[in-house]
Amino acid sequence: MLFPNLYHVEQLSKNDSNLVEAVVVLNPAHEIFSGHFPNNPVLPGVCMMQIIKEITEQVVAHKLSLVQSNNIKFMALINPEVTPILRLELEINEIDAGIKVKNTTYFNDVTALKLSSTFKIETV
Repeated sequence: MLFPNLYHVEQLSKNDSNLVEAVVVLNPAHEIFSGHFPNNPVLPGVCMMQIIKEITEQVVAHKLSLVQSNNIKFMALINPEVTPILRLELEINEIDAGIKVKNTTYFNDVTALKLSSTFKIETV
């Protein structure tokens, strides 16, 4: 985990196809929120992208490197003090030498983020 104690995965479920749903609980006391932004904490977009990468790594059981992200739409601010529980829907597909992920992230009934990313499988 790149940012230890920023979040924990409360639930992770995969159906028979390539759809995954994860419930993530943010830690509002994490130090990252003291600088982003004081008295008005917001989850940085790059942290949200990292969470998506880490959940995908857990599902596919491989370390991944981001190759490309497109169609990134941050649609609502995520304040961990107000809405610490996020629901992520991931469509994960294997492609030539990597993984393609389409993600939609929600809090309550609000869509917070939509993105598509391509990852390379790391070889050790």
